[in-house]
Amino acid sequence: MSMRGPTGPRPSQRDELARTLSVLTPVLDIVDTPVDAPEPPAWCSGRSWLEFLLGLDDQALFASERGGFAELLSRRPDAPPGLRELAAQVQHCTRLPALASGDLVLPAAALRGVSARKRGQLAALLGALPRLASHAERIVDVGAGRGHLSRLASELFQRPALALDRDTTLLRRGGEHSERRAREVGPLDVRFVQADVGPAGLEFRASDLAVGLHACGELGDRLVIAAASARCDVALVSCCLQKTSARHRLPLSREARGSSIRKSALGLTNLSTSDAGVEASMAENLLGREARLGLRYLLQARGLDLLAGEEMRGVNRRRAQAGFAELATHALALRQLPAPSGSELHHFAELARRDYAVMRRLSLPRNLLARLVELAVVRDRACALEESGQAVVVAQLFEQHLTPRNTVLFASTQHERLPPLRAD
Repeated sequence: MSMRGPTGPRPSQRDELARTLSVLTPVLDIVDTPVDAPEPPAWCSGRSWLEFLLGLDDQALFASERGGFAELLSRRPDAPPGLRELAAQVQHCTRLPALASGDLVLPAAALRGVSARKRGQLAALLGALPRLASHAERIVDVGAGRGHLSRLASELFQRPALALDRDTTLLRRGGEHSERRAREVGPLDVRFVQADVGPAGLEFRASDLAVGLHACGELGDRLVIAAASARCDVALVSCCLQKTSARHRLPLSREARGSSIRKSALGLTNLSTSDAGVEASMAENLLGREARLGLRYLLQARGLDLLAGEEMRGVNRRRAQAGFAELATHALALRQLPAPSGSELHHFAELARRDYAVMRRLSLPRNLLARLVELAVVRDRACALEESGQAVVVAQLFEQHLTPRNTVLFASTQHERLPPLRAD
């Protein structure tokens, strides 16, 4: 299926998916092998990238980690040709159009208790929904949480809304907020329903608009499967693709049949190149990862046989951002081991600092592929909806400062209902 964009026909989702997989498939060995030690992975040595990566100075490393790796490769004559070509292909495959629709001005009284970032996300998504919402008999918010989107959509578009989530506490708070808002503006037709959506637990009507704002992992897949079956309209922003019970994510579309992505590789899609980050700055996240490496070394020296990541078992990941000493003290106490000595803290902090500097450089090619992996999943979902007879648009929705999870998928049986794209 081909659709017209601002300047002419746009490629079908099938074509876009095929192009994405043609770039991703030959480098799945990179995606599947994280750099969790300072030793060069086979994919790096085998492609003769090692000398270039380890030769990058700190300034080049910082720029690369902040989204500038492809640009650096394009202007460095000593960059390996294969790595430079891969970066160019990734850039081409991951370039998305922006929406022409603007943010809605949301009533301030309806946003009490909503963070500034969440407000921006709600304004952007709701601003893209008027065409779809005007034809919907019901708006179904999947993974609704406290139901901010459900409540605002019902109020703004004058449609009944169904807020689905498995967390009864969040739903209860959402219902209370909705009741308070109803006392201000009049009755709101919003139902809050607890639903632990299993493989066959989600059903839509053809007249529904199914919405998922950061529907995590397999919940997004289940939304797409149910929407394709009902052939209802869809607005889906993906998030946390690794949140799945399966070890591999199997494709939804016929076009991607035979391909799969490991759960561990899907976690790569959470990588952000923004200095601000979602929960912490990039600098804080880097220091946290260095502290985790030091903790792993310390626990291994204490006789524990650990794989990468197991050092944080039972420990909130945010604790790593408090520094190595505090993290190590807490983790050892949790395992009922003696507190770390000053010499241990110094030794393993220095060892982690040295090794992590190497690991950061070796990780750059894999980090480069994060967005490609994300779009392979999004394009597969889009292709599955297209195969069911729907017109589909995949675009960038949010500005980076609101959230790095900014890819949105819209689908409808009627192309004219889809939000317009910006003519760039």
